[in-house]
Amino acid sequence: MSRVAEIFPSILSANMARLGEEMEKVKAGGAKAIHVDVMDGHFVPNITIGPPVVSSLRSATDLLLDVHLMIEDPDRYIADFVRAGADMVSVHQEAVVHLDRTLGLIRSSGAEAGVALNPATPVETLSVVLDTVDFVLVMSVNPGFGGQSFLPYTLNKVRQLDRLRQERGLDYHIEVDGGLKPDNITEVARAGADWMVAGSSVFHSKDARQAVVEMRRLAQEATLSRI
Repeated sequence: MSRVAEIFPSILSANMARLGEEMEKVKAGGAKAIHVDVMDGHFVPNITIGPPVVSSLRSATDLLLDVHLMIEDPDRYIADFVRAGADMVSVHQEAVVHLDRTLGLIRSSGAEAGVALNPATPVETLSVVLDTVDFVLVMSVNPGFGGQSFLPYTLNKVRQLDRLRQERGLDYHIEVDGGLKPDNITEVARAGADWMVAGSSVFHSKDARQAVVEMRRLAQEATLSRI
């Protein structure tokens, strides 16, 4: 995908009984991808969905599916999620023993490979794999539940990742997930984020389509101001 800033609506906050309709709304607003949070009740204190739901999403939309695995031992399930329709898969640095091997498994399964960092995990832990990732997902809340408040200190990690990307001539995307809404999306985009995950601020708004339109406008204007 291009470097144009994009909003990835998170179905964790959508009406689960109307996922097809919900995805059509955000697609009409310009969304290019849907963010899919997979939680196992062990790595994070919540349980969400598995490959069958991803397969159902795939049959209901042509939007990219950005699958975020917040689970223990993700290697066991990566191929299942890619077969189900995941276009991008991210795993947590904190949940993986052999990160380089896991990123290779994602790629060999046919998806773009990403690595996610919890708020308190330093960017330095990814130094040796930054040249092999397609994207880095910065958690700006402690993962597990939607509707949390953005943690401002995570902006420093976004800025650091953007600086490293430029200094090392790398091309990974920077994704940010947690507490994003119209009043902070500009600051996040200016810090260097390319993909911004928005759940409650989209699907709990009066008009999900318009929420995506407005947040994309703000993010893209902020991205242009960096150039």
